[in-house]
Amino acid sequence: MTMITSLTARRIWDSRGRPTVEVDVATASGARGRGIAPAGASRGMREAVDLRDGGSRFGGMDVQKALLGVRGEIARAIVGMDVRDQRAIDDVLIALDGTPTKERLGGNALIATSLAVLHAAAAAADTPLWRYLAGDRPATMPLPQIQIFGGGAHAGRRMDVQDFMVIATGAKSFEAAMEMTAEVYRAAGALMAGRGKLAGVADEGGWWPDFNSNEDALDTLVAAIEAAGYVPGSDVGIALDIAASEFGREGRYRLGLDRIELDSDGFAEKLLGWIDRYPIVSIEDPLAEDDEAGMIAFTRAAGDKVQIVGDDFLVTNATLVCEAAAKGACNTVLIKPNQAGTVTQTLEALEAAQRAGYGTIVSARSGETEDVAIVHLAIGWNAGQLKVGSFARSERMAKWNEGIRIETGPRPPGALNVDRLVRWPSRRS
Repeated sequence: MTMITSLTARRIWDSRGRPTVEVDVATASGARGRGIAPAGASRGMREAVDLRDGGSRFGGMDVQKALLGVRGEIARAIVGMDVRDQRAIDDVLIALDGTPTKERLGGNALIATSLAVLHAAAAAADTPLWRYLAGDRPATMPLPQIQIFGGGAHAGRRMDVQDFMVIATGAKSFEAAMEMTAEVYRAAGALMAGRGKLAGVADEGGWWPDFNSNEDALDTLVAAIEAAGYVPGSDVGIALDIAASEFGREGRYRLGLDRIELDSDGFAEKLLGWIDRYPIVSIEDPLAEDDEAGMIAFTRAAGDKVQIVGDDFLVTNATLVCEAAAKGACNTVLIKPNQAGTVTQTLEALEAAQRAGYGTIVSARSGETEDVAIVHLAIGWNAGQLKVGSFARSERMAKWNEGIRIETGPRPPGALNVDRLVRWPSRRS
């Protein structure tokens, strides 16, 4: 009764108005699951490839090739398989594509299918997805990282740093973290409006940047935390996504807003200065993905002070996580299902990180949809943290609101444990 009877693939539209892949899986019992592929703007070289059609239609972004793959090869291969055997199905998808980065059938086709299978399995078990994933293991609510200012590839490269975020380190519940962030977000908007610099929102809903320097954005974020009535570094900390691969290559970092060029050591020194001056508790991709030596050195210098998160550097890949742990690079891994291409590979990366003693943050992408699966993954896999984007735009709020529903629903998971999730409490003193 849990055998797959059909797959339906369709083109829908993401939060940037671009095509993406949606897959429905139906089972013999009538249980159904739906998966949707998000898309990133800042992408690692080694992550799973979004298969696009090219040409002039929709700027080359159409997904008809990916849809044909789901309707043809993928459907023929997995119809008749049991949705409860996620690993077996994902192994078939991986073998069917046959490339390291899912470039033949498309990471977008594979992750939409894999997520649809997972949803169908939870539906067949008549249980919420997070609980189905957790099984008998403990599950806790994730601590949110929420964007206040968007920059980098999310805002026309108006600023070099991609995300200026907050973490409500003083929150005792997920719902309280939402309340605190709402106040900071509102205060930041009011500060920008008062300066005549409120110009709308970026791709992920953060306020559109209009600053004279990257430090200006940090100063404004600290002022917003204080204006909201909180103590920076104690109640609310700052998280940065530098996305250094966007402006760094071969050990050279070119900061357009600051109009300077630095080598790896010089750029690391700049970031270390920020960590000393501002209540930063987490910093993502501080060095470029091709600067392994720089990432190792930066982790050695700052790894006992803040989370050093690998995104483009690790691309949700268990092998790369293990290699980084052996070399001493990063201490936290960003987990993005579409970077890996299947649910199983995503879980393998998360488990590799947890075995290494690394923190884990399940993350959305800048091109998102109404799909809320990542909230359930973060809870059911006990990831500890969740990064969705900002506190605006429906594709973001759908996920934050899903977290509130789960926390306040029947038989909720365990509460936030900030001291466990943010493992550098000295930065909050």
